[in-house]
Amino acid sequence: MIREAKREDLKEILELYLCLHEESVPEPSDHLSQTWGQIIQDPNHHLILNEVDGRIVSSCVCVIIPNLTRNVRPYAFVENVVTHIDFRGQGLASQCLCHAEKIARDNNCYKMMLLTGSKTPKTLDFYKNAGYNSTDKTAFIKWLS
Repeated sequence: MIREAKREDLKEILELYLCLHEESVPEPSDHLSQTWGQIIQDPNHHLILNEVDGRIVSSCVCVIIPNLTRNVRPYAFVENVVTHIDFRGQGLASQCLCHAEKIARDNNCYKMMLLTGSKTPKTLDFYKNAGYNSTDKTAFIKWLS
């Protein structure tokens, strides 16, 4: 079942992120609580979840970014696409991306973008099969310490 995150989902989402690239779940803190509150309350920040038997097993984030170009149409940025290792290959992340696309279309976005750090052909093919391409733009990242 696809849905957007609720305040009480934080612990399970953080555990799912261990399958992404995290090494541990963050310790409870005021900073974590404030950040989670910002995410949940921001109408442009959509944390999409996919549940199987009541368990969160796949997720992605879709952020709608207001924009002054392209006839003042926003764009969507997708991040943190993840599926629990035990549930991969079942189309769950694809369902999350489809939901993100619906949100983007409903918000009149002119494009969706995502970045992946993966060089794995299977992962890159997943994004290509979802309709994304890596030829239209070149991404640059500057990591801040």
